[in-house]
Amino acid sequence: MRTYVGHQQAVSAEDFVELALGSPVALWLGEEGESEMERAARLDAARDILADPEYRSLPDDVARIAAEVIEAHAPELFNVVPLARPARRRRSSRKGAAA
Repeated sequence: MRTYVGHQQAVSAEDFVELALGSPVALWLGEEGESEMERAARLDAARDILADPEYRSLPDDVARIAAEVIEAHAPELFNVVPLARPARRRRSSRKGAAA
């Protein structure tokens, strides 16, 4: 099954998010090992995008997509199982008791 956003095919989940938002995910999340200068440039570009009237709905779109992902994967995300507490060992109440 193929997934398209507009006329573009989304091959991976990252492609889908990028096509849905209209900007690369790395622009918002950063990349491992980026320098301070690269980070500053990335954040400046992100601010410019958010200032563009075309992208005013971007924060709402991101929140909507995140909510949809959480809803779709809620059983796995919230599959919380209480762990059994280990049994407490009782201390001897007698002084000098032989071990």
